[in-house]
Formats: sequence, C-alpha cells, structure tokens
Amino acid sequence: MNNETTSSVTVLGLGLMGRALAGAFLRAGHPTTVWNRTAAKAGELVAEGARPAPTAADAIKASPLTIICLTDYQAVRELLATADLDGATLVNLTSGDSAQARETARWAGERGARYLDGAVMAIPPSIGTAGAVILHSGPHQDFETHRPVLEALGTLTYLGEDHGLASLYDVAGLAMMWSVLNGWLQGVALLRTAGVDAATFTPFTRMIAEEVAGWLPGYAEQVDAGSYPADVSALETDVRAMAHLVEESEAVGVNAELPKLIKALADRAIAAGRGGEQYPVLIEEFVKPGA
Repeated sequence: MNNETTSSVTVLGLGLMGRALAGAFLRAGHPTTVWNRTAAKAGELVAEGARPAPTAADAIKASPLTIICLTDYQAVRELLATADLDGATLVNLTSGDSAQARETARWAGERGARYLDGAVMAIPPSIGTAGAVILHSGPHQDFETHRPVLEALGTLTYLGEDHGLASLYDVAGLAMMWSVLNGWLQGVALLRTAGVDAATFTPFTRMIAEEVAGWLPGYAEQVDAGSYPADVSALETDVRAMAHLVEESEAVGVNAELPKLIKALADRAIAAGRGGEQYPVLIEEFVKPGA
C-alpha cells in the first residue's frame, strides 16, 4: 500500500459525491474499480479509465480498499449482506449517526472486514483539493495503512478509535454551520427593512464572526473545567441584549423565532441561578434532552 500511484481502490455508489470520490482517485493515478446499482452512472468514469464491476461483491474483491458512499447505513448493509467481506477494508463515507457507525463496524467485523467510518465535510466539486476535509474514525493502524490512497480525496483528519466519532463531528459541524448561517440570515432580514442589502451587510458580519471565533479557545477552557467566571460579561447582562434582538425583530416585522429560542435558553439558565456566570454556562442547557 505504499506506492500511491499503483494502489488500487474501489468505490461503491456513484451519486454526485461517489463520482467525485472516484474521479479524485483516478486523477491521483490509482487504478479504480466502480460499481453502482444504475450502471449508466459509471459511464464518464469508465471513459476516464475506471473499471466497472458487474456486482458490488466483484468490486470489493477487485481492490484492497473499498470506499462506500450510499444513501444511508441501511443501504450499506443491504448491499454488502451477501458479499464476501473476509479480508476487505471498508471505508464508509455514507452519512448517518454515531450509533449506526458503531453498529456497522461491529457488523462488518463479524464478517471478517476491517472498517473505518468517515464523513465528507465538503461539496463534490472540492473533492481532491485541500479544501475538502475528510473525517475518519476507527482503528488507527487501518487508517495509517491506507492514508496514502485516502489522501487523494483531500485533507484527512483522524479523530480516534471510536467508530462513531466521525459522525458526531459531522453533525456537530453542521450545527455550527447552520447556526452561523441562520444568524447571518436573521441579520440580513433585519437590515433589509432599512434598505441595506446582504452584500453591504456581509463584511460587517465576517468581522463579527472572526471576533467570536477568537473567543472559542477561552470559552472551551471554561466548558471543560465546568467553571464560568464572568470575565467579560454575565449572562444576566447578555439576556438584555437578547431581549433587544427579539423586540427589534418584532417591531420591524421580521421573524423572531430564532432570537426567542436563544433567549429562552438563557432565561432557563438564569432561573437555575446561573445568571452571574459567563455565556458558556449555557452548555448546561444544551446537554439536557429537549422537552
């Protein structure tokens, strides 16, 4: 597995992402076998040099490393149920949750396969570039063995032996992404009421985002220590600004559901006696199951 120009790889599943993965391997010089339930989707890849396999089982046997990118974990297990997995190494880049990842790892292991779980934090056009971040979790030795091939896909991040970590990081990253985008959209909606367009507002929001990102290491220390001294601002002060955001949104006719949710979390923390502590104390609300 050390010669990355000759190590072969198989890709199962040729949706937009699967085709991008296979294309990146081909561009990096890896002999690539492909399979898809609808064989026509392999056409362009075959024209570029990929080798089509008649069945998924044949595709797995064709290479020491198999990349899987299907619709969900159920589809993965249904596809592989009758395949001989003994001695195969599977890297599952199918989206799912951490429990599914751990269960699929156990299931694959019972059938003699080595298994790494993963998540693609990128859009298909960026696959094969440094901007494509690919998360992996599972046995470290298996990851290191196949790293030279996997590096064709982008920037690799190994998270640990727990097979569920890649899925957990994936959804945690999505939580961050959607929170940032939703905050930006709330601001855009507010400024539009005064005739300010999104393009004009956006440089200001980037400055705010960069400033807030700088707070995270210090806030992480508070969360990990379970101690939230109000070095900058107490939650009971912050909640007054949250109320202003709710009031302004309602006054100008903008949806106030998001700021109300933020304030509701803070109100609960204050009611629990945490108002004198700093904003990261809200982790105590986030770790509670929802109503």
